[in-house]
Amino acid sequence: MNEKDEKIFEAWVALIRSHQMLTDAVENDLKQAGLPPLSWYDVLLEINREPDCRLRLQDIGSRILLAKNNVTRLVDRLEKEKLVTRKKCKSDGRGVYAYIEPEGKALLKKMWPIYRQSVLTHFKAGLSDKDIGNLCAILQILRSSAPSGTEKSELVHGTERNIKNVN
Repeated sequence: MNEKDEKIFEAWVALIRSHQMLTDAVENDLKQAGLPPLSWYDVLLEINREPDCRLRLQDIGSRILLAKNNVTRLVDRLEKEKLVTRKKCKSDGRGVYAYIEPEGKALLKKMWPIYRQSVLTHFKAGLSDKDIGNLCAILQILRSSAPSGTEKSELVHGTERNIKNVN
């Protein structure tokens, strides 16, 4: 491997390891606070972001930020905890919506301060505002240059605003 390739793989490994380390740190903070995993927050947030607080099950996987496998089982668990309910789509008998319940909204509100502080503690620590801006720009370049057929959902902005508007 030449020097240029070595640098590319060094950056790749650093990106993947950083993601795992930061995700693990957030998960640990949520667990220490007696809260459920970040994947629960992720799904509930995406459902709650919709104007009618519902999202088709088939669309949840493409919207969440974390691992997209086992979305059905995750929704099963959320439904068992009465955080979401499923209802058939009236216009498409095969489609099913997940609706967020008041308990799900309450859990989002409860998880947000821990999640926010964890990100500020583990991710923001040591980074300047300029570093954050540069990182956002680099990651946007990576996202926009993804091969066709690869998910290119827009970056999530206004997470705090979305949580504060949970009612």
